[in-house]
Amino acid sequence: MVTPENMPAEGGGQRGPLFDRNGVPGASSTPVDMDAAIVLLGAGVTAITHPLLYVKLLIQVGHEPLAPTVGTTMFGRKVLYLPGFFSYARHIIKVDGKSGLFRGLSPRVMSSAISTMVRSKVKQAVPMEDAEHVSNRDDLKTSLRKVVRETSHEMVVQCLSRIATHPFHVISVRCMAQFVGREVKYRGLFSCVAKIFQEEGVAGFFVGLVPHVLGEVIFLWCCNLLAHFINTYAVDDNFSQAPAVRSYTKFVMGIAVSVLTYPFMLVADLMAVNNCGLAAGLPPNSPIFKSWVHCWRHLSVQGQLFRGSSFFFRRVPVAVTALE
Repeated sequence: MVTPENMPAEGGGQRGPLFDRNGVPGASSTPVDMDAAIVLLGAGVTAITHPLLYVKLLIQVGHEPLAPTVGTTMFGRKVLYLPGFFSYARHIIKVDGKSGLFRGLSPRVMSSAISTMVRSKVKQAVPMEDAEHVSNRDDLKTSLRKVVRETSHEMVVQCLSRIATHPFHVISVRCMAQFVGREVKYRGLFSCVAKIFQEEGVAGFFVGLVPHVLGEVIFLWCCNLLAHFINTYAVDDNFSQAPAVRSYTKFVMGIAVSVLTYPFMLVADLMAVNNCGLAAGLPPNSPIFKSWVHCWRHLSVQGQLFRGSSFFFRRVPVAVTALE
């Protein structure tokens, strides 16, 4: 579950060359230069992807302002198709203008920058041992301890980064969720901080933190261990393309595992907006959840644990007789 907020700052804390205007590495590059470049890159990616995450958040909270359309699957089954990303985005533009697609962007940019700095500082304070070179199948079989050590280090970095940036995630989610009830409760970054602290105290900045951290920890361990075992036992060294296959294994496993851990992210987002005074987190739009476990159980019973995981081909099965 790599997002712009938790993009790994591989250069953080390590001295490396930056390129000048002529494409020549700068001789005076410092870790600060690398961090600054990563912060700018993260801000750019965050801004570009924000409309996607905005639409996703509104779908997650169950806001469906557009009527579904009747369609037919390739097997001839009649279904109701919910609006996809482009239809939803056009609706937001119609209501709030093009700038409306970037509601809640500033706290996400702040979150991305803080995540980069925290990762850099943690890696400087707790450096990971040099990676061992793995050259053949025998080495891979004996490298499980190395994978566990690297994953543990990555987990510590990720958890500290999530704790530091979660308050900004809560602010961003609430700013975006205001679209549902057309509220103006959360506007500026500083006023949001004051409002949350006044109404909920420090705990208000960390609602939904537990499922978020759990989801990311499970993702890290499953992704790294599955990639290790597949590279060790499923990829034959005699295969000429074995190195290339192994280089993509972790990427493919990341996609697969992110689908399985998506419910944790959904629950975290719903808890961030639940019972905070916004229509999106109050009845009749949403029950008031006692805990994130209560939220998980409710979604499970409703069959909605993967709500918002897809932007396209969202459909609601209906009885064929009702459409004829």
